Amino acid sequence: MTQRVAVIGAGKIGEALLSGMLRAGKEPADLLATARRPERARALRERYGIEVVDNAEAAKLADTLILAVKPQDMVAALEELAPHVAADRLVVSGAAGITTAAIERRLAEGTPVVRVMTNTPALVDEAMSAISAGSHATAEHLERTQEIFRPIGRTIVVPESQQDAVTALSGSGPAYFYYLVEAMVDAGILLGLPRATAHELIVQAAVGASVMLRDSGEHPVRLREAVTSPAGTTISAIVELEKHGVRAALIEALQAARDRSRELAAGAE
Repeated sequence: MTQRVAVIGAGKIGEALLSGMLRAGKEPADLLATARRPERARALRERYGIEVVDNAEAAKLADTLILAVKPQDMVAALEELAPHVAADRLVVSGAAGITTAAIERRLAEGTPVVRVMTNTPALVDEAMSAISAGSHATAEHLERTQEIFRPIGRTIVVPESQQDAVTALSGSGPAYFYYLVEAMVDAGILLGLPRATAHELIVQAAVGASVMLRDSGEHPVRLREAVTSPAGTTISAIVELEKHGVRAALIEALQAARDRSRELAAGAE
């Protein structure tokens, strides 16, 4: 039987999911979306040929609800949805920090809830989506969730206790890379390169390094050592990075992101 999927709050990530499901073979009639603004709803209808409805209608019609709302909007969204969500529906939350238990308490007893932390490379089908089961979710619910997220990148199943760490490392991870690239481009300008040249050099270096990390199976230390010649330019740069505590700063930054994820969870309890 065909499962009907509704994306609640179809922003950029929600739209990426809609596009991915269509490319994976879903029919437009099998998809629903909700949007706050009429112009956004109109754009989704015209772009994908799907039906855009209000939250209550989506909850009544869909077999799977994907909550693609911001953490601070989750409680209000659940209050609107809960009266219309039957206990046999699958509810998938993509909100950082919000636990499955917090969502389950606001829905009918026994409603299966799955938590997902994805990231913005979903927009180019290179997301990393970490998936966790709530107390009523089964292996079949996890598989259904993976089928939805696979078209936009890779998926992994993790215990929910690890989700705050996932949020810090992977959910926010692209921002750290953009930050480093921004700093390296500035360094290139300081060293005398035009901005466009520095940007092209660093972006391609980042892409190449990422592919090598993903496809070679080598530990990052081994790959770094392959670039680091004795008394060469790379080791001189790494010594400065260590001197300025860059490694420690990154670790502390990720701990701060994890702690903020926990704070968001507390706000929804």
